[in-house]
Amino acid sequence: MTTETCAQGRAPEVLALDPELLLAWFDANVRDLPWRRPECTPWGVLASEVMLQQTPVARVEPVWREWMARWPRPSALAAASQAEVVRAWGKLGYPRRALRLHAAATAIAEKHGDVVPADVDTLLALPGIGAYTARAVAAFAYGRRCPVVDTNVRRVVARAVQGAGDAGPPATNRDLADVQALLPAEENRAARYSAALMELGQVVCTARSPRCADCPVVDRCAWHRAGRPAYQGPTRPTQKFAGTDRQVRGLLLDVLRGSSGPVERPALDAVWADAGQRDRCLDSLLVDGLIEQTDDGRFALPGEG
Repeated sequence: MTTETCAQGRAPEVLALDPELLLAWFDANVRDLPWRRPECTPWGVLASEVMLQQTPVARVEPVWREWMARWPRPSALAAASQAEVVRAWGKLGYPRRALRLHAAATAIAEKHGDVVPADVDTLLALPGIGAYTARAVAAFAYGRRCPVVDTNVRRVVARAVQGAGDAGPPATNRDLADVQALLPAEENRAARYSAALMELGQVVCTARSPRCADCPVVDRCAWHRAGRPAYQGPTRPTQKFAGTDRQVRGLLLDVLRGSSGPVERPALDAVWADAGQRDRCLDSLLVDGLIEQTDDGRFALPGEG
């Protein structure tokens, strides 16, 4: 710790990501997203967080608006069939998230009076709600002080505090502790700070082309001050899409979403030439509960067979 830091009584990581600087930047630059508006309910925040996992904002926003208009409360979504939910999920990808959100809505309606819980432990007890989503809802819907850590936040902390070009593979306990140490003491201020960290990583401190000239903490960023050294640690393999099982599963689901009822096997066979991969993907959709097979051998969305 430097003499200057000791005099100020502030740890180096706090200096690097100073709350005053970051919150002032956030207030001036925050994107106007519907789930951030004061009128958005905790249910709207929960739905947005599930949809935004590994999916860009531009794709999520129109679907989220349709869902909130159609299912403005957890009980409304719970009353819908699984087939309706999967069909409405459309092209967001990772459609199991739709079924998990449906299951969470059902639990909220039945066990919590149709009100999304406010504390992390109760949120974690909901079906399909993981550590990130529970903390995001507690912070962004209820203003709670809890670390919210996604890929963007981990990258910002790695660069600004640790001087590394990237965060490397996740380490949940360490990552949560790193962000916990940065949070202001006041709950609402801490929640806004969590949102600001995430926003900084999403729009400025990006993975491939960081806009350091626009960063509010660039002068205090350890990575920038070190000359932006290349990351040398372990990396996760880049995910492709073309030709993967994800693509084939999506094509198979497209056929069923576009049908009003069960379809014959040839309609599914036509979407992908590799029979082995196609059959594997069809089986995985059955196992995941995203489709079902009728007694006469046809295929349908859940509940429509």
